[in-house]
Amino acid sequence: MRKTIATVSLSGPLSEKLTAVATAGFDGVEIFENDLIGAPLSPEEVRLRCADLGLGIDLYQPFRDFEAVPTDVLARNLRRAERKFAVLERLGADLLLVCSSVAPDAVDDDALAAEQLRLLADRAADHGIRIAYEALAWGRHVSTYDHAWRIVEQADHPALGTCLDSFHILSRGSDPKGIADIPGEKIFFLQLADAPLMAMDVLQWSRHYRCFPGQGGFDLAPLVAATVGAGYQGPLSLEVFNDVFRQAGAASTAVDALRSLLMLEESAGLSALPAAPAPSAFAFAELTAADTEPLRGVLQALGFAHTARHTWKPVELWEQGDARILLNTGVSGRRQDPALTAIGVESSDPDRAARRAEELLAPVVPRRRGPGDAPLDAVAAPDGTEVFFCRTEKPDHLSWTADFTDVPPRGLPGEQPGERGVQAGIIRHIDHIALTQPWHQFDEASLFHRGVLGLEADGSLDLADPYGLVRSRAVASPDGGVRIVLNIAPAPDAEGARLQHIALATDDIVGAARRVREHGAGLLPIPANYYDDLDARHELDPEYLATLAELGILYDRDENGEFLHCYTATVGRVFFELVRRTGGYRGYGAQNAAVRLAAQHLQQPWPSSSPA
Repeated sequence: MRKTIATVSLSGPLSEKLTAVATAGFDGVEIFENDLIGAPLSPEEVRLRCADLGLGIDLYQPFRDFEAVPTDVLARNLRRAERKFAVLERLGADLLLVCSSVAPDAVDDDALAAEQLRLLADRAADHGIRIAYEALAWGRHVSTYDHAWRIVEQADHPALGTCLDSFHILSRGSDPKGIADIPGEKIFFLQLADAPLMAMDVLQWSRHYRCFPGQGGFDLAPLVAATVGAGYQGPLSLEVFNDVFRQAGAASTAVDALRSLLMLEESAGLSALPAAPAPSAFAFAELTAADTEPLRGVLQALGFAHTARHTWKPVELWEQGDARILLNTGVSGRRQDPALTAIGVESSDPDRAARRAEELLAPVVPRRRGPGDAPLDAVAAPDGTEVFFCRTEKPDHLSWTADFTDVPPRGLPGEQPGERGVQAGIIRHIDHIALTQPWHQFDEASLFHRGVLGLEADGSLDLADPYGLVRSRAVASPDGGVRIVLNIAPAPDAEGARLQHIALATDDIVGAARRVREHGAGLLPIPANYYDDLDARHELDPEYLATLAELGILYDRDENGEFLHCYTATVGRVFFELVRRTGGYRGYGAQNAAVRLAAQHLQQPWPSSSPA
């Protein structure tokens, strides 16, 4: 189906919006009236610009407060309409959106509304224009789509149809099944928006908190399926009012928007993307720095061994159990301080996973390959983190580890390291990875990881930071083999302090924590007040509680099990977390986040508005 987006959904002047829309791959646009009014381009120039970009102008909107009004007001409204018809003709557009009236002089009279809309449609038809009548969720007398349809049906004019808007329908809790009763040829337009489920005034909710499909709490697939099933043949169009989107870059927002429509088409059964299985585990996490010596020290203290180096790149492989860390000193074009720049995820079909990622507009990461290098595809997540699709140590697939050559075993004094790939130790595998997102890309990151990687998203949480709130959402594979926590900083000027961390699973967190301390790497100190409160909340054995306090180990439990975790000191933008899960605990210790964030601020203070 054609894919369209309203210009109000993006930031910037109209010309930049059009370029972003076309570059992303949309077929058309809805021109929002305010964008045209504020543009230096004439309607004719906008028409030519859209034609040059390969965009159709599918709708001009909105025309407000027209129907069910006194005779003198109707005359003024018809004059307004004629002027707008002239604008549409200059734009080369043939569809005008008319919203249900919110005017105080509108009367509750369906017959009058139908009569006046018939008159409007008759005038529009003289110009080759059609009218799409939409029920605003806060309309004065018409606020539901079925009510709007009854008026359109009563008016009975070929140039008058209805516009269905998912926000106006679902925000009121209306059942989209009734769409099946509307003839498809009378559904002139379909506008789509998601939104987080919020208890607030519907107008404010609509104007500030809409988001792209898949980023909120609405179930849009049945609505789309019902509309197409009724015979609708127009475009799928996004109309999203969002304060963050209107401040973010139009280019990246447009790509995110189109990705959301591709995923919605798939979920509604209208198209098929390459089906790729969810990743089963982390193959590796890659840390990049000009000087990796501080990271080497932390890894050694954690029990990792340097087992191999890349055959021709400045990359080292460190291993323990099934956990693999790559240290990369090739920092050309990247930050100089240590940062987590890439992750590898295990996939049973890396080629199909990469094809799905490309179909969903994930930018492919260009890679230099040596003659014998293993095939390894990667795409970039919204925050720039590279995601590699791997099959490690599979007999029918050349593994990425074949690009590395062994180095002589080196351990700390008194230790006997194991062989490459079977490093014995306390760490078992990477439990999860946490990435702090740019302030304007949180929803985009959530959609990317769900659609491209096939991960399932938990609900969004607000975590207390000394300088604001950190918004957090976890995405994970169904079996928990891959878990990624997405965080967002409290303020835009906190971008420089976007920390990342790697959580390592262990069956002996006390032993792992003691080892880190004994080998010279610091653990994040936790205030004694935390343990006083922990003692009040949970009846822990006093000796056990004392051990937790000694090592700075945090504790959480739910109905399924327990979670213990502690943190290393931060190196650059990176720190490590040791975690131990028991029972069926699937969380991340959110109860303790505020304590951890406050402690990190004290250890490595950021500017007053920045998070840790």
